[in-house]
Amino acid sequence: MDSSKHSIRIGCYSAFWGDSVAAAVQLVQHEGKNLDYLVADYLAEITMGILAARRQRRMMANKAQAGVDYIAEFLTLALAKILPDIARNGTKVITNAGALDPVACKKAIESMIEKMNIKNVKVAAVWGDDVLADKEEKTLSAFEDTHPFSTLSTVDHSLDADRLPSKDEPIVSLNAYLGASGIAAALEEGAQIIVTGRVVDSALVVGPLIHEYGWKEGVTDGYYDLLASASLAGHIIECGCQATGGNFTDWQLAAQSPYGGYANMGYPIVEFNQSGSFVVTKPEKTGGLVTPATVSEQMVYEILDPALYLLPDVILDMRQITLSQVGPNRVLVSGAKGLQPTPYLKCSGIFLDGYKISVELLIGGIDAKKKALAVGEAVIERVQGMYKRMHVPDFKNYCIETIGAESLFGPHSKANASREVLLRISAQHVDSKALSLVALETIPSATCMAPGITGSGTGRPRAVPNLVHFPLLIPKTQVTTRYLVASGPEKHIAWGECDQKASYCKPSTVPPVPEVNSSERLIKTALINVAYGRSGDKGDVCNIGIIARDPKYLPYIKRSITEEVMADYMRHLCKGSVTRFELPGSHAFNFVLTRSLGGGGLSSLLVDRQGKTFAQLCLSGLEVEIPASMLPNEAAKL
Repeated sequence: MDSSKHSIRIGCYSAFWGDSVAAAVQLVQHEGKNLDYLVADYLAEITMGILAARRQRRMMANKAQAGVDYIAEFLTLALAKILPDIARNGTKVITNAGALDPVACKKAIESMIEKMNIKNVKVAAVWGDDVLADKEEKTLSAFEDTHPFSTLSTVDHSLDADRLPSKDEPIVSLNAYLGASGIAAALEEGAQIIVTGRVVDSALVVGPLIHEYGWKEGVTDGYYDLLASASLAGHIIECGCQATGGNFTDWQLAAQSPYGGYANMGYPIVEFNQSGSFVVTKPEKTGGLVTPATVSEQMVYEILDPALYLLPDVILDMRQITLSQVGPNRVLVSGAKGLQPTPYLKCSGIFLDGYKISVELLIGGIDAKKKALAVGEAVIERVQGMYKRMHVPDFKNYCIETIGAESLFGPHSKANASREVLLRISAQHVDSKALSLVALETIPSATCMAPGITGSGTGRPRAVPNLVHFPLLIPKTQVTTRYLVASGPEKHIAWGECDQKASYCKPSTVPPVPEVNSSERLIKTALINVAYGRSGDKGDVCNIGIIARDPKYLPYIKRSITEEVMADYMRHLCKGSVTRFELPGSHAFNFVLTRSLGGGGLSSLLVDRQGKTFAQLCLSGLEVEIPASMLPNEAAKL
């Protein structure tokens, strides 16, 4: 609340529901009183779908009082182990572990605090994200003004957008991404532990910084730039070790790093300065590494247009971000620019569209891939024949993959002679009973089809509901952020000013990545020799961030890896468009591939439903033409 305050130190111990149970303890024990805030992200699109489906099954079984709709492991595996320490140190904890029921999560925490006889710790809940909560009709027809979410346009919302449920198709859940205002307000009232529902991930960091520095719209100079920088800090640490060497292209550096490498990975910390710049680091004597490369890989993870990273409180422009090493495992990040936010909130919705099943078999020996494909195709054909005789509709979709024979690479596979593959057959159907035939007819292939078949050890699978994720835009006027601190009254937060004229659609011009300016003879080298990469998902969209290992390579990457080249190489996976965006400040490009994940993480039949491997496919398969004099010495080894 004092604009002259020292740097605020915020650590993140969880990137998803299922992250290491040792992470929170590591940060608290290593940092002690030097850690101002501890934040944790538990909610992904898939997570919300799992929780919503679990709640729906419980309600259908008339067990409305059974089970919980928040992340119970937050209490049992994290908070219970650190509560005495954070109470003593004054570290504040903020997490979205409240999920579908933050108020119930708050009450459970308060009960734990009482049982542990810990005094003077206020707990708060922030919610309002469940936009279906007050709707009798759980369909899109209950809303007056909704729009699809386009990954390519802030104006034409229908451009390459994911499929929405029909107006009368039941919705399992629909949650708006709230901003940081509720968190900041709860901190103002003395909360030390805050649990939220669906907030934008970076809000867990933005809220504390608004509170600590007293930023106010219309009062604070550079208000939106400060919010943008805070949002970037949240984005960089929200995925835990992905900023400290996890998923890093040069993985050996992290795996073999001092103090235990992968076995003792250090979780990220940001030290945010009142000027808006911040340092990314990790606890001393922990594994992993923090370099401009590890941080920039996380920066480009799961983004779309880097000039228009749309958030509830600000629009973040990442194009001129700079990263510099200022000490061992210390990277200074600066250059974020911010714009007034849009009048809309993005929502994460889930609806049910039939059922799906996956069956796996291990096949070994000569021609393992060919045998697997023959078996997979035969099983599908047998089941289709049964459907026809039974007058049952055909599959909605099916997929046959040969794991171990570079199935992800499609036509670029170099492992056709693999002698050991995992056959994976996946299918979707309107009827769960119809899908049971896939499991029933796959197992007999061990005796009636190819030699060398053995079970995967997972038993006979069952069909599960096919949950489909969809993004949606809803006016902020239809969503109210609520919060409750300790035993105080429930309060509401008003939204700040929004750009009603959509001037954000025309972001400022920045210097482009330069063109190649060399007459020297060019030679081809693998993209991985001159670049790092990271990829991730946004529904049925995958982004592939490519970062030059040295700025001198950037013009050559621009010349060689065009939209057309990327589209051709990924054509077996990408059924939509490919758009390339430039981030000249961090020497990077971001490729956005629409309709590339088979419908998205919840419903996709692909083994890689979230595009986690896509950057690695490109780094190892695409080539860049560079001058012979620029060829790295290590290139011959890769």
